[in-house]
Amino acid sequence: MEPVFADFSTTPARLSNAVVGYHRCGIAPSHLALGSDGYIKLDFTTDGHEEVAGAVLTVTTLGAGVPMDVLLNGKAVADGLTFPGTGGHDVAQDSVLSLPGELLMPGDNLLEIRSPAGEAELLRLTTITLDPAHDSGRARRAMAARASARSVFAFGTERRPAHSTVWQPAPRLLFHIDRGDRAVPAQLSWRGTDGAEAAIAFRADMSGFRGHYRAADGALGEFRGTLADRWAYPDGTADAPLHRFSTEEGQDGDWRPSGELRLLLDDGRATPVERVSWSDRRGNAASVTLSAAVTTADGPAATGELRDITDTVTDVEASDEFEAAGEVARNLLRKSRSKWLVHDDTADLDFTLRSPAAVASYRLTSANDAPGRDPREWHLQGSHDGNTWTTLDTRTGERFTHRFETRDFPFTNTTSYRRYRLRITDNAGGHEIQLSQVEFLAGADTAPALAASDFIGYYGPVAGAPTGYRGTTVSGPESDAEGEKEGPREKLLAGDLTDTAQGLDSAARLIGKLAEYLRTP
Repeated sequence: MEPVFADFSTTPARLSNAVVGYHRCGIAPSHLALGSDGYIKLDFTTDGHEEVAGAVLTVTTLGAGVPMDVLLNGKAVADGLTFPGTGGHDVAQDSVLSLPGELLMPGDNLLEIRSPAGEAELLRLTTITLDPAHDSGRARRAMAARASARSVFAFGTERRPAHSTVWQPAPRLLFHIDRGDRAVPAQLSWRGTDGAEAAIAFRADMSGFRGHYRAADGALGEFRGTLADRWAYPDGTADAPLHRFSTEEGQDGDWRPSGELRLLLDDGRATPVERVSWSDRRGNAASVTLSAAVTTADGPAATGELRDITDTVTDVEASDEFEAAGEVARNLLRKSRSKWLVHDDTADLDFTLRSPAAVASYRLTSANDAPGRDPREWHLQGSHDGNTWTTLDTRTGERFTHRFETRDFPFTNTTSYRRYRLRITDNAGGHEIQLSQVEFLAGADTAPALAASDFIGYYGPVAGAPTGYRGTTVSGPESDAEGEKEGPREKLLAGDLTDTAQGLDSAARLIGKLAEYLRTP
């Protein structure tokens, strides 16, 4: 019997050898919530040539014990099964049942988990696993291996200053740490070059974290996050400050190759990370200090010859644009005679860079017609997070003397920002504003400032002595809710079906099941 699992702690759910239908069931980011008379049905297959002596069913729920009915192929296995709740509202607990082999059918099988009619509390399911009796941990191991491949994490975060009772929204936390062993992290801490630092611990299902922080000014506070998304590498890492190292481990000066380390940690601030420490679920621990090209607290200085970094702009948003005529903000990044136009005499243009950079000059190119539409007064602002903006340059009474004229506007700036805003406050007298192109220039030393050249640190395996750990940067391609009140019929749960079928026969049967759901009126 192939292991069966349905992991509802992620969206979409991870399914193996299973198709899941549901009714009166809300889909939350970390679980399914069954209301009164709600249910899920899990279709799975067994080998038609194998006689199954029995199976072990494990249902993991959150919070206080809520009754559930369990049926296998229409036969009741448990009625009103309740395990006393322990711990808090979000504490996971397992309900384990033995399923007799005579209820399992060769080929197609149907497992049902139901919340009894009239039940006031929600039955919150996080995972369901089904194993052959002789190997009861097989599905859990398969589920863990599957989850470990999704090693790029994004968390929505909040911070609460010390002595405050109010949580405040904070930038997204994005990270990926992989030594090639696909170990799931348990704890993580880091420090920026400005002295700001944080330390967090993750829930067992990686649905959230809790921790604390110290800001660059010394202010202390609490830190928490909720899983927003999770990907298999390299998804989710585009335009992010990902480092790849060729590493070595050593004792007493004797160094030996130890594979590649991929390290990505972006907490939404412009300041590069200089130290990262972590431990994983297996008990291994490591800590590394990065050697950055520039170590000043304010980021890289824009010295020497200026360099055009316009090609690092990944997104531009305008307060408005003339979309019907194709005169949109994206045209500002093209070296052509297209343009952006807005039907107003004030406008904002927000630019996001691939990586923070200390812009020290910018260029504006006038558009093809109507000189009255030229900008005359504006501010250039920078931001680390898109919420707090710093004015870097202010211009008044500016004039363009001819069409498609490019003018340079240098200013003094040594701070790297990821977001820049051109806030146009007046034009040359017309009813619209237009530009043909916007370009950004930064110091020649800005680009390499964000790429760590190497690191030193330690690695402590759970079953061995700690070793020295060092790495050299490499580049190139990768190395390796509420339920319905009157739902007329059950719905098909969206899931990651990558490994749901364990062979051609079971694949054919599961495809047939999916087709039946899709054909149902």
